[in-house]
Amino acid sequence: MSPVSAAGHSRRGVVRSHTVIGADPAPAGVHVDLATLLSVGPDAKRRGLRAQAQRVMALCAPGVLSVADVAAHLQLPGGVVRALVAELVASGHLLAADPFVPVAQRHEAEFLERVLHGLERL
Repeated sequence: MSPVSAAGHSRRGVVRSHTVIGADPAPAGVHVDLATLLSVGPDAKRRGLRAQAQRVMALCAPGVLSVADVAAHLQLPGGVVRALVAELVASGHLLAADPFVPVAQRHEAEFLERVLHGLERL
């Protein structure tokens, strides 16, 4: 491994730096997890956004992506992308929706008893 100088350079080239997020990564009232689905807001403007935020907006522009998908495309940790996305949702640039999860159905007692008896026979 080559030594790194104080300026962030090595013999092989410039060392990549990591994204720095502010002290309060999640704005109040915004909950975003890796399964949250993202789409671009109707009046979203990219002007004035940081480079990472513009990249997220460009990824979400054609359709809907999850936060995990955005993190994979950008090759950034999920926590970093969650914080970035939370800021964009709070500012109205992105729309966030929970993924569709079907409601669990109740099974009849007779059906559950048949399953139990079948398992006991194994």
